Amino acid sequence: MLDGIRVIEIGQALAGPMAGEILAHLGADVVKVERPEGDDARRWGPPFWKDTSPGFLAVNANKRSIIVDLKNSDAVAWLTTLIGDADVVLQNLRPGSIDELGLGAGTLTARFPRLIYCSVWAFGAIGPMRLKPGYEPMLQAFSGLMMMNGDEGGPPTRVGTSILDYGTGMWAAIGILAALVRRAGTGRGCVVDASLYETGLAWLKGHFASFSTSGVIPERHRTGSHRVVPFEAFETTTGPIIVAAGNDRLFAKLAKVLGRPAWARDPAYTTNAARVANKPALLAEIARLFATASKDEWITRLEAEGVPCAVINTLPDAASTKQADALGIVQTPPGGDYTLIGLPLSFDGARPRIRRAPPRAGEHTDEVRREHGAGGSHPR
Repeated sequence: MLDGIRVIEIGQALAGPMAGEILAHLGADVVKVERPEGDDARRWGPPFWKDTSPGFLAVNANKRSIIVDLKNSDAVAWLTTLIGDADVVLQNLRPGSIDELGLGAGTLTARFPRLIYCSVWAFGAIGPMRLKPGYEPMLQAFSGLMMMNGDEGGPPTRVGTSILDYGTGMWAAIGILAALVRRAGTGRGCVVDASLYETGLAWLKGHFASFSTSGVIPERHRTGSHRVVPFEAFETTTGPIIVAAGNDRLFAKLAKVLGRPAWARDPAYTTNAARVANKPALLAEIARLFATASKDEWITRLEAEGVPCAVINTLPDAASTKQADALGIVQTPPGGDYTLIGLPLSFDGARPRIRRAPPRAGEHTDEVRREHGAGGSHPR
């Protein structure tokens, strides 16, 4: 898809490398620039695979790695010439530090007008907090995401994966792709900016719309929803299941499965708005009924009536389902004895494969140096 596109990733941790990996999965030649000691994420463990953390492996497949000492002016000059032959620069260094190196967006896009320059920020490219550094937990808290997650009446809770890092990487990649399309028509690059804070706000767009139209801050609902009832987990005799009766027709089917068909005609439950208003009483009765049989029994009954439902899988269970196997999304990188999650996209029925294992730090320094028209090692 992106054959012939070269990306210089001056990235670290998760968000920037996530964007770079998306582009790499799509066929771009992503050259990852690392400091002599390597990306910090390489040391985020245990556990480790050999000497590399799973966190690094998760977002760095299909890339090449070069070592560049950004404190060495000759090395920075060499990197600048490499950027001159590239299509995209993607960076998420500490805010402000890239400008101190003379590699900021304004400098490089003025020198290379076709260059697409993408920065991934913590709090955003402008505003009073633009230079404030930040990591995932800080931004889940600051964006309001943490306050919307957790049990009713309980403390705010972090989402259990780096949803802002990964999500911001997605937005950055989408922006870069749009910029590449525009450049194909205009011949000019542009500056793309994304941030964890903006991603957090975007993930809360439904909550914000509810608040802005009602003036009421949505409450936490554990596995449930503040707008749709029933739409959450219920305990059975053998563990919880998720039930999502997303409209009045599905609720009527659920009522039938539960042996309470009259609920579909009860004014207290007939419409979703009524069910939201009477949520505590309804959910208590539904919970009591689900607690009378096993999850397998309930799944069989619910699926027979077409009520959306699912078991709550462990991580290994989720990755080893027949569905995951059919999709081919769990992939083994070349030379690896571990598996990674591939690109969650397919084209003409085919999913891009992981062509390169996540690189060792500096594994491709001399290779890239030779391709760039010089032999030996670059300045360090």
